[in-house]
Amino acid sequence: MTGINATNQGKGSRNRLPADIWVLVAAAFAVAIGYGLVAPVLPQFAQSFDVSVTAASVVVSAFAFFRLVFAPTGGFLVDRLGERSVYMTGLLIVAVSTLATGLAQSYVQLLIFRGLGGLGSTMFTISAMALLTRISPPGARGRIMGIYATAFLIGNIGGPVLGGVLAEFGMRIPFFVYSASLLVATAVVAIFLRGGRRRSSDDQTPELPPLPVREALKDLRYLAALASSFVNGWASFGVRVAIVPLFAAANFDAGPGIAGTALASFAVGTASVVSVAGWLSDRYGRKPLVIWGLVISGVSTVVMGWCDTVPLLVAASVVAGVGAGILNPSQQATVADVIGSDRAGGKVLATFQMASDTGAILGPVVVGLVVDAMGYKVGFAVSGALLLAAVIPWLFAKEPRQAASAVTSGE
Repeated sequence: MTGINATNQGKGSRNRLPADIWVLVAAAFAVAIGYGLVAPVLPQFAQSFDVSVTAASVVVSAFAFFRLVFAPTGGFLVDRLGERSVYMTGLLIVAVSTLATGLAQSYVQLLIFRGLGGLGSTMFTISAMALLTRISPPGARGRIMGIYATAFLIGNIGGPVLGGVLAEFGMRIPFFVYSASLLVATAVVAIFLRGGRRRSSDDQTPELPPLPVREALKDLRYLAALASSFVNGWASFGVRVAIVPLFAAANFDAGPGIAGTALASFAVGTASVVSVAGWLSDRYGRKPLVIWGLVISGVSTVVMGWCDTVPLLVAASVVAGVGAGILNPSQQATVADVIGSDRAGGKVLATFQMASDTGAILGPVVVGLVVDAMGYKVGFAVSGALLLAAVIPWLFAKEPRQAASAVTSGE
């Protein structure tokens, strides 16, 4: 039974968190600060090879594309080989790919090397979520997702600013530093992370088979999470990373610095609320937090296209980050609720990630084409409208407690 009631939630949130949670948190920080280093310079590094806005955006989409096509295999590997080994392998693949990206001598090389990093990225992302799902007490899932996201976002706050500074010494430098940060994350996991299974050695209870995707798709909560994951990937991981830096460079005379500030502002907004939002979702339910997050993100994204001063751009970025911070832990905890802690869900998590990656692929390309044809205002308006539209399936989704009641009554 995946449902959780308020009493269990309260007890779970007061229990000491498993040690592996903090190992994953530390590794997430190391990964995030490195990713933040390259985010503000990647589109402009691509444009240094004399390509269009759309072509520069494709470099961002390539990373997500490889994540997408490899996600089913990543989910299979997690269910078959275990989370820990797949996690470390993925980190090492991204480290090598990032180093090669920094050494790229042409646009084609940049596109290929950056894209290949998506293979490793999907491995450690799915592995981390599978670990969190297994080791998180049901009543503390939202809180744990919030803590994990906070560590990732703290890295994203400092990363873009530092990346903008490092870019002054050459746009290749952030890639070299990112590669080193991934090696640090791998070392943390190798030394401190225990096995990926919660079951103790004396537990003789037969283990349930992995949750099939077709079974998860029967749950309206999972379908709603797929929709919000898609639009969040489109706006937060696609448009934000690919289009916002180009928007800043086209409208303000500050180069990579303003782009880094805008990305860092988004991370500040998210980090300021994500832990509280996770706790609130354990206490009051997933659905209201997701809906508010989508509405705030959608409205602020539309407004971003009209920002004509740096303070306005920073303010809009902060508000958009707040919306993402409210949304993310609740939708991730919802997927964990669907899977439950007593069975593996690598393929279910991979499909959830694929929804985000599909959005991250399509977002930069589609919005890049819209910007080239009609300008940044229309491009941001399209993204905001998609975020608002994702509210609709969540209106019909049931909270974990309601879903458990529906299963019991045979609905």
